[in-house]
Amino acid sequence: MSEAEEFLRRNLTQYCATIGKDGRPKVRPFRMMYCERDDIYYCTGAKKAVYAELQANPYPEICACEGLRRLRISGKAEWVDDRAAKEKAVSASGSVRSIYRGADDPDLKVFRIADASVVFSDLYRAVKDDAY
Repeated sequence: MSEAEEFLRRNLTQYCATIGKDGRPKVRPFRMMYCERDDIYYCTGAKKAVYAELQANPYPEICACEGLRRLRISGKAEWVDDRAAKEKAVSASGSVRSIYRGADDPDLKVFRIADASVVFSDLYRAVKDDAY
C-alpha cells in the first residue's frame, strides 16, 4: 500500500465516484485523510449527498492522476465511528478542521476503503494497446 499512499499524497485531488439516489453516477473531488495498515481513510459530512449515496451503495471507486499515470481504488466503504479515527482526519486536513468542530462533531463521518483493490495504469500504454 505504500506506493499507493505516496501517490495519493503527491496527488491530493482524487475523484470519488458513487451511484446517486437517481441511479446515475456522481463524481466529486476528494482527498485521502490518512492510511493505516492497508486501509485508506476518507471523511465526509453526514448532511452531504455522498454520505447518503455511500450508505445506500457502499462501493465507491476513487481515481487519481499524475501525468499519464493513474491510480484506481475500489472496495467497500466501511464507516469508522471511532474518536481516534476522527481525530486523525481532523489533524490531517486544515479544510476538515475549518468545516467541522473537531472529532466530536456528529456531522463528521470517517470511512475506510476495505478490501481495497489498487490498480496503477498508464494512459499512454492503455491507448496504444486499445484498452482505454
